[in-house]
Amino acid sequence: MQHESITVLNPAATPSIRSVRFVSLIVNLLLAAALALGIALASAPVATAAPPNQLYNEAQGAFSRGDGPLAINRINELLRVNPNDTDAQALRAIFADYTGDLIGRFDALNRSGPRRGQVEYALGEITRSALTPPNPFPAILGPQTAIVVLGYGLLPNGTMRPELVSRLRSAAVQALLAPASPVIVTGGAPQSGVTEAAAMAGWLIANGLPANRVHAEHRSGSTVGNALNTVPIARSLGMNSVALVTSANHIRRAVVDFNVAGLGVVGAMATPDQLLGELLPIGKREQLGMYVDASRVMGLPGSR
Repeated sequence: MQHESITVLNPAATPSIRSVRFVSLIVNLLLAAALALGIALASAPVATAAPPNQLYNEAQGAFSRGDGPLAINRINELLRVNPNDTDAQALRAIFADYTGDLIGRFDALNRSGPRRGQVEYALGEITRSALTPPNPFPAILGPQTAIVVLGYGLLPNGTMRPELVSRLRSAAVQALLAPASPVIVTGGAPQSGVTEAAAMAGWLIANGLPANRVHAEHRSGSTVGNALNTVPIARSLGMNSVALVTSANHIRRAVVDFNVAGLGVVGAMATPDQLLGELLPIGKREQLGMYVDASRVMGLPGSR
C-alpha cells in the first residue's frame, strides 16, 4: 500500500504572517517617503549661477580691494558655466599672478586664447616697472616720440597745485631737449570750468612753448583714461612712442598703462618730489594698482 509523504514545516523557519506584513509596511513607507522627497526636490528652485556681469563686477571689485582669493572664486564660478570664456581666463591669469599661484597662472594663460599675448605682455610690464626706479632726468627723444604730461587735481578755483606745477617744470626741460617732439597734456576733472589739460597748456604756453606744439586731452579722470585717450592723439600726430612726465610715486603705474595701451614708453621723467622714497623696488601690495589698471586698459569685463 502506497503512503503519501507528508512534509512537516518547521515553525521556527517560517516567517509569521505578522512579520511579513510588518516588513511590507516598512517597505511601503520607505517608498512613499522617497516619492515625497523626489517630488519636493523636483519642485524646489534650482540654484543657478549669478549673471556673468555680476560675477565679473564682483571679481574686479574684490581684486581692487586686494582680495585675490575672492576674485578668483568669482572667476571660477564663471568658468564652471563656460570654461572657454577667454576673458575670464585672462582675468584668472592676472589674479593668479598677483597671488603667486604660478600653476593657476600657467593654466589660465594656456586657456586664454587670443588674450594670452596681451596678458603676458602686461604681466611682464608690471614686473619690469616694479623693479625700475623713477628717473628724474630727461630722455633723448626722436621726432616721432610725443612728450605726455599727466594731470593732477586742480584746486576748487581752477588753479594748479604745486605737484602739477612741478610736473610742468620737468616737462619744460624735456621739451627743451627734444624740440621736435609735440607735447600732449592730459587730464579732465574740471574745477571752475577749467580742466587739468587747459591749465597745463596755459602754463606751458605762458612759459615759452609755441601754442602749435601743445595738444590738450580734456576728458580723462584717471591714469587709465590718460592712456586710452592720449594714444589716439599721439598716433594722429604721427607718433609711434611716448615719453611720460609725472610724479615719482606715479611713474611706474603710468608706464604700465601706456605700454599696455599700445604706445610704447621710451622715456619716463619723474619729478624730484618723493623721489628718494620711490627708489627701491616695490612689492606685490604696492603693485596692485598696476594689475587693476592693466585689466582696465585691456577692456576686460568688470573694469570700472
